[in-house]
Amino acid sequence: MNNVLTSLVIATCLIGCSSDVSDYRNTSPKLDIKSYFSGKLVGWGMVNKYNNKVSRRFCVEIIGTWLGNKGELDETFYFLDGEVSKRVWQLNLEANGKYNGQAHDVIGTAKGQQVGMAFNWQYELDIPIDNDVIRFSMDDWMYQLDDNRVMNKTAMNKYGITVAHITLFFDKSVQQCSNR
Repeated sequence: MNNVLTSLVIATCLIGCSSDVSDYRNTSPKLDIKSYFSGKLVGWGMVNKYNNKVSRRFCVEIIGTWLGNKGELDETFYFLDGEVSKRVWQLNLEANGKYNGQAHDVIGTAKGQQVGMAFNWQYELDIPIDNDVIRFSMDDWMYQLDDNRVMNKTAMNKYGITVAHITLFFDKSVQQCSNR
């Protein structure tokens, strides 16, 4: 019982300390989602389990196209174990500056906002694992480092507990994954 109470107190404190995208209001360079995710770019990433052990590594090629405030991100993931998967995001920049997005494996609508150097959005994602499909809550953060590079860290949560992290490094100056 004491461990449960301690865990609840720690979780409550951590929630109270979590970052809000508005914390980045006065930071630069400003991350412009439409501009950065326009054209071709490449990202390299890994999935870390809850114990920080790397479970998967991948490269992703993205082609972003925009027409006004509507965009499409065509993503192809090349995993080191040989798996290739695809996700096509349909994005919409709303009048209030917030973004929403949909993809075939996203349940409902992803919702997010860009402020200063940061972008944060949340969504529910169905991921095939073995012979099952598991739904995770994703808390996705991106940070603009310079004109060509963005860091991305995503917490994968199940039942309110973080079970894995995805870390990605995007670079607009590279046009193709070298390991495909």
